[in-house]
Amino acid sequence: VGTERFEFRVFKNPEFMFPFLSSDFKRRIRATSEVTAKFNWQVRPEFERTVASAGWSYRWTRRQKANHRFDVLDVNYIYMPYRSETFKDYLDVMDEINPLLRYSYEDLLIVRMGYTYTYNSAGAAALKTSRRNSYSIRFNIEEAGNLLYAFSKMVHGHPQNGEAFQMANINFAQYVKADFDYAKNFMIDERNSLVFHVGLGLAYPYGNSKSLPFEKLYFSGGANSVRGWSVRSLGPGGYRGSDNSLDYVNHTGDMKLDLNLEYRTHLFWKLNGAAFIDAGNVWNIRNRENQPEGLFRFNRFYKQLAVAYGLGIRFDLDFLILRFDSGMKAINPMYTGKDRFPIISPKFSRDFAFHFAVGYPF
Repeated sequence: VGTERFEFRVFKNPEFMFPFLSSDFKRRIRATSEVTAKFNWQVRPEFERTVASAGWSYRWTRRQKANHRFDVLDVNYIYMPYRSETFKDYLDVMDEINPLLRYSYEDLLIVRMGYTYTYNSAGAAALKTSRRNSYSIRFNIEEAGNLLYAFSKMVHGHPQNGEAFQMANINFAQYVKADFDYAKNFMIDERNSLVFHVGLGLAYPYGNSKSLPFEKLYFSGGANSVRGWSVRSLGPGGYRGSDNSLDYVNHTGDMKLDLNLEYRTHLFWKLNGAAFIDAGNVWNIRNRENQPEGLFRFNRFYKQLAVAYGLGIRFDLDFLILRFDSGMKAINPMYTGKDRFPIISPKFSRDFAFHFAVGYPF
């Protein structure tokens, strides 16, 4: 079991190689133009997935605080050369319950454009290393498949297979996705700080897609989310799931909310400590037969927020931060009755999660 990732920067130019821009504008900003190629190979007992991609993007900075990234073109080809018989049988069973699941494990072409804006009030210094009150904002929006869909619609009129248009005999994805992150750092004194974070995400598949590509689906739990849950084990909504080891594929959604409050303190030498409270979940925007409790509704989503608390140790090596976080479930929306509130009667084997990560969670 493992994942290998290779990234090649085929071209990087320290200037804005874009037509119609004045020389004065190019001098006033720090910009780079990039052409990259990436290869990701994931091997699991149940399947093998290969993602090959190439991209053309621009990055520029103004006043050392605001950073922009514009992905002019990003092409991803997802290839599934192997699926085990057990996994195929699982998908066949799930076809009757969640017919969109199989779509996430087929060959797919993603041709996307995107824009990302990042602002850090601390300037060039990162929020996590700032010794004064500061905040950061990150906004990202992307779309995929619209130009391919318009071209296919104009040339063919209707899909040949009656379901979706194809490019080179491969289905292509069509969706729009937006993410927003805000983090605020309150310095108590030179050794202590309080950090608040909120993260929102929403994605909507349409046109040529019935569901988002698996890589674009949101998941909750893990080292950077609600840390009382392991990665891909929470949600959507109140969905409990099954004991099947393959059921992690169902713990995904089209919407995500993360709320985090973390107290950070310097202990001694390179060692820092933290205490945190996390809340959040993911939801679907379309009803799934096997997940009615996973559909987002304004009158109940706040009741489905999972809550966790915990402690962490961080080794700040200047060039690298090693993070160890241990979380416990406090409110579990996947259960009812007394099991819904494990903070009252916690069970270590059921409610504890340990995480190792590099860098701060936000």
